[in-house]
Amino acid sequence: MKKIKLPNSAYNWLSAFGAILALGALLVFLFLFIISTFTGTSSSYLGMFMFIIIPPFLVVGLFLIPIGMYIRNKRVKKGGPEGLSAPVIDFNKSTHRNAAVIFTGGTIIFLLLTALGSYEAFHFTESNVFCGEVCHSVMHPEFTAYQNSAHARVRCVECHVGEGVDWYVKSKLSGLRQVYGVITGDYDRPIPTPISNLRPARETCEKCHWPEKFYSRTNRLEKHFLADEENSAWDISLTLKVGGEHNSEGLSEGIHWHVDPDNIVQYISTDERRQDIPFVRFINKKTGDTTVYIDSDSDFDIADISKFEVREMECIDCHNRPSHQYLPPDRFINDKLASGDISPEIPEIKAKLLEICENEFVSIDSLKVFANATIAAFYSEDYPDYYEENKELIENSVNAFVEVYSKNIFPQMAVTWDKYPSNIGHMNFKGCFRCHNGLHESEEGKLLERDCNQCHLINAQGPPENMVRAEYNTPLEFQHPVDIDGAWKEMNCNECHTGLQP
Repeated sequence: MKKIKLPNSAYNWLSAFGAILALGALLVFLFLFIISTFTGTSSSYLGMFMFIIIPPFLVVGLFLIPIGMYIRNKRVKKGGPEGLSAPVIDFNKSTHRNAAVIFTGGTIIFLLLTALGSYEAFHFTESNVFCGEVCHSVMHPEFTAYQNSAHARVRCVECHVGEGVDWYVKSKLSGLRQVYGVITGDYDRPIPTPISNLRPARETCEKCHWPEKFYSRTNRLEKHFLADEENSAWDISLTLKVGGEHNSEGLSEGIHWHVDPDNIVQYISTDERRQDIPFVRFINKKTGDTTVYIDSDSDFDIADISKFEVREMECIDCHNRPSHQYLPPDRFINDKLASGDISPEIPEIKAKLLEICENEFVSIDSLKVFANATIAAFYSEDYPDYYEENKELIENSVNAFVEVYSKNIFPQMAVTWDKYPSNIGHMNFKGCFRCHNGLHESEEGKLLERDCNQCHLINAQGPPENMVRAEYNTPLEFQHPVDIDGAWKEMNCNECHTGLQP
């Protein structure tokens, strides 16, 4: 077999190293590509190696080949005239023909692989796997909550990036800083919110949630369990006024009135988490009328308005946890009691599980050990006969508790329910009461009333077997499951319901 000859300048250690590096990277890429294609194997790390880590080695190796040739050529001709003469290509020489064939063929293969790699790299960095699993410890809480959310089939980038080159570039530049933070360990635990540079909801959320086509009123059943010996059930049937009474009325009233295209609602918050809102301004676009409301319980001075950011209310100001919501213990234990995964037949089970949640744990494993030991000790001592007869039921309930706990509380990232306020509703956080607390008043004496019926109507409430039901279109007044002498009329719900109280 005839030996393939190359120009003398190609025979140097640097070019040889570059060729070995490029060839090695190419072989590794092809090997992984074959594995992922023919075995169906896919993971965040496989994609990261194939399309992000390996290609730079291939590029560096290819660049080293001509650099080595240049250096060797310069060294050989060092004793000659100043400067280097232009290279002469003579296809009559076999060495030049071989070099040209290898260079042309290599260039074509390199360009094809570059196109494939760039395409795959783009799609990989846009994938949920890349967003949620590459930085596993950092993004684990967000990725877990996302997978259990209503948007689990919506790609991360559709909300966090959206359409268009400009936001894609912004997100990647921001991503470089985040990657550096992950590598060096320089990031907050938990990750702070709200995200200051998030794209406006009208450019993302409203691609699917079209304001003019919101549904009219809808019914909802809330199931609660008290922390008493019987885990007493208490249900509330609500009509949520998400829009008008009929579809034809659009957003003329109800919750989504705030984002009606005919209205502009602006506000100022004085804290980073946007929980304290002393200033609200409403502009009626049809009439041009403007009304300003100031919280009389705050020390906000309207003369200082220029010192603050005036935000226009959008979807994300209420739906601030659309895909990454961490439920408080009272909520996620309620859900498991309602589904039967935690048996409501076990006496005092809700109260004991809430007590466990008052403790801090370094990991989910330490929670599991503590929960099993604590529950076993309590029931073997206080309910010995019941415990002996229902050991398996109790153990299964504890396992269900640990499982749902691990989806909402993440010790390694210091993520707990109270670190991320949810502005939907008003049970465990201020939510609606940030503005509708009855203290925001205009110069004309108008109030942003603290009236629950503005957003929902109670159709029935009470124990499931004996609910009090309203007459048609006549809502019930809220009844607190435990008699607190009407204190709920004067206080915000979240002042008592901190997430650890039923």
